[in-house]
Amino acid sequence: MKIAFVGKGGSGKTTLSSLFIRHLAANEAHVVAVDADINQHLGAALGLDEDESAALPAMGAQLPLIKEYLRGSNPRIASAETMIKTTPPGEGSRLLRVREDNPIFDACARTVRLDDGDIRLMATGPFTESDLGVACYHSKVGAVELCLNHLVDGPDEYVVVDMTAGSDSFASGMFTRFDMTFLIAEPTRKGVSVYRQYKEYARDFGVDLKVVGNKVQGEDDLDFLRSEVGEDLLVTVGHSDWVRAMEKGRPARFELLEADNRMALQALQNAAEDSYERRDWGRYTRQMVHFHLRNAESWGNEKTGADLAAQVDPGFVLDERFIRAEAGQPA
Repeated sequence: MKIAFVGKGGSGKTTLSSLFIRHLAANEAHVVAVDADINQHLGAALGLDEDESAALPAMGAQLPLIKEYLRGSNPRIASAETMIKTTPPGEGSRLLRVREDNPIFDACARTVRLDDGDIRLMATGPFTESDLGVACYHSKVGAVELCLNHLVDGPDEYVVVDMTAGSDSFASGMFTRFDMTFLIAEPTRKGVSVYRQYKEYARDFGVDLKVVGNKVQGEDDLDFLRSEVGEDLLVTVGHSDWVRAMEKGRPARFELLEADNRMALQALQNAAEDSYERRDWGRYTRQMVHFHLRNAESWGNEKTGADLAAQVDPGFVLDERFIRAEAGQPA
């Protein structure tokens, strides 16, 4: 299943996404974590030092390799150069699986050893000085969107994406690629403003959105969040000595995380699993096509010199058949 963590800058979304990743690893889940924030801090939150974080390969720099691999033998895609971030898979395309080894993971993912298991970590790459004035950060995030469009994920497999802050997630169709979106909100007016914006933008696309209240210190904070976000409030998280030690670079073993916070993380996992069980594969594929056609008409056709609408395979649906095929069962 695919899970996004979003929220305004400073809300604690990277910290909470890292805790959730650790929780999944402790539950023996298979996890691919992706740092898609313009400020790349997920590696550090997962225990990497500065040199290790800086050494993470940038997905944006590997975009030609990603396109060439995913293109496969799809006859509708004339060349990797004509693929854009929204290009959907079709017959002949290569699909990604969480547990497999493939050239994209070889080039872009690194194994991170946590207390209770290993996860794969990928990063879009930071916005560098050479990008200033000539590039858009969403071009880097496009590598993530392309991979998500071609990913086949089963119920015990997780892709957790720490998204860029605020409502920038809506600069493409990537916000529809997730079974569950957790919006991290502090109990302040600014803290819930991103929620209102996200809720409004996502309303027509069937996005499953739950709010995680962070830095909640008492009943007044809880009452405020309940009044502002209503039934979308899933859980709240308060002060954590474990997190404070982690932020100082001296974390205890994850099993010592406070019981209330462990229960909150389990509630997140339960909500994600419930959402995955309701996934509408047909709608998921149609949304890919919808945003691809919009991007093709807006800028993609002109940039590539090709009719990108022709890349759409009208008979292709990314669905459970590919999970069964991976397991060696009849499709």
